[in-house]
Amino acid sequence: MVVNATSFSRSGLTDFLLQRVTAVVLGLYALCIIGFLVANPDVDQIRWVRYMTSPVMLVFGTLTILSFAVHAWIGMWTVGTDYLSEHKMGKYASLVRLLYQGFVVLVVFTYLLIGLGVLWRLPAIFL
Repeated sequence: MVVNATSFSRSGLTDFLLQRVTAVVLGLYALCIIGFLVANPDVDQIRWVRYMTSPVMLVFGTLTILSFAVHAWIGMWTVGTDYLSEHKMGKYASLVRLLYQGFVVLVVFTYLLIGLGVLWRLPAIFL
């Protein structure tokens, strides 16, 4: 049996709802960007930068990046607990799952930092 110590919310229902809500946020953001590009087929860099640095888009982009991190973590945690179980992996399943989850946390956190850094035009921290 997998202990629920590393789930996002320690509740299957809450994780389920968070997964759906974050998917809606990601979809709305994609539609917003696509809508802007369709409405402005001759967009240039100045117009794009103005649009992306408007306060509404900065807040919406931040919410989207945070939603991506939550969505990715819940999804990857679910995959890890479903497929890296003792039933399928044997006695080393807990170690493999711990390493897997550590790697996923590292990747998601890195994407989160880079995404927020790009969105808010912070100095490059990974150069």
